[in-house]
Amino acid sequence: MIPTTQSLSPPHIPSLIPTNHFKPPISLSNPTLFSIKTTHKSSNFGHSRKTPVFKSSFQALKCSVSVVSEPAQIELKRKPSPAEVSRTVMEVCELGTLCTLSHEGWPVGSGVRFAVDAEGTPVLCLNATSRRFSMDRMASLHVQLEQCGSRITQCMVQGSLDKPEDRKISKKLHSIWRKRFNEEIDEDLIYTVTVEKVLQKEGFEEDGTWVTSSEYKNANPDPLRDCAENIVKNVNTNHMEDFERICNILWNQDFRFVISTKLIWVDRLGFDVHLYAPEKKIFEARIPFPRYVTDEKGVKSSLNSMSQLAWEVERNYPHPEFEKGEVLKQIR
Repeated sequence: MIPTTQSLSPPHIPSLIPTNHFKPPISLSNPTLFSIKTTHKSSNFGHSRKTPVFKSSFQALKCSVSVVSEPAQIELKRKPSPAEVSRTVMEVCELGTLCTLSHEGWPVGSGVRFAVDAEGTPVLCLNATSRRFSMDRMASLHVQLEQCGSRITQCMVQGSLDKPEDRKISKKLHSIWRKRFNEEIDEDLIYTVTVEKVLQKEGFEEDGTWVTSSEYKNANPDPLRDCAENIVKNVNTNHMEDFERICNILWNQDFRFVISTKLIWVDRLGFDVHLYAPEKKIFEARIPFPRYVTDEKGVKSSLNSMSQLAWEVERNYPHPEFEKGEVLKQIR
């Protein structure tokens, strides 16, 4: 419960992302504590101070945390499921490695372009050289998405390489290909990989998680998939001071010797962060959004709210309870 107080919000609140286009100002449950001032100055951080957010003097917070927009809101999922991550990777990427068995029984890998249909089924265009596979048609398509140069998320689709017999289906797949690559191809060159199971991995050293065919087909790709990379670049390039403030306040571990942070990826539920510590140690943390987001505007709104919340917590202003992120693992 938020205590009744005089207006504690100072006249200028630091904003992580430009808010000029947000009218009226964004607010959460308490407009007094969460009003965001719109500014037309060229710099978004004209009143931001150089806050030593990663010095050893950092004090552990005494507040418990659960970021909610309404008291009755159902608890948010912290992270997309492996099936959702796989669908996202397959939607974002267009290059992969197709592995089949040759007539002699040897595994053969070749780089291919692909599109996906509404259920995530890979659609391939294979020329005569690429079609040197055995009659059993066992195949796997390995795809990887490089995220901010620091993490490579992978998925491997296993199934059978099939050529559609129905002419209507061929035309539909041809339309999918044309929409993805803006080019015409011979319908006789179209193949699909019928998905039987999928292996999803967050990195090269991860064991990965197997996803069933039904889980994969019923999952939805992340709605931020087309803008996530630009958001990550923008934050890492232009807004690191306020982003570090968010990380310092909103993660659950007391990391006293973190040197720097780096935003790795963003999705509808939150964002992944790498924490760089002395002796070349790197940790991965997950910080959830206050609510589901579905577009770039929602991300900006949430980051601005989190930036303001972190600013107020740092200065011991009264604030609602909020959910902290967690350090998931040590990368090295």
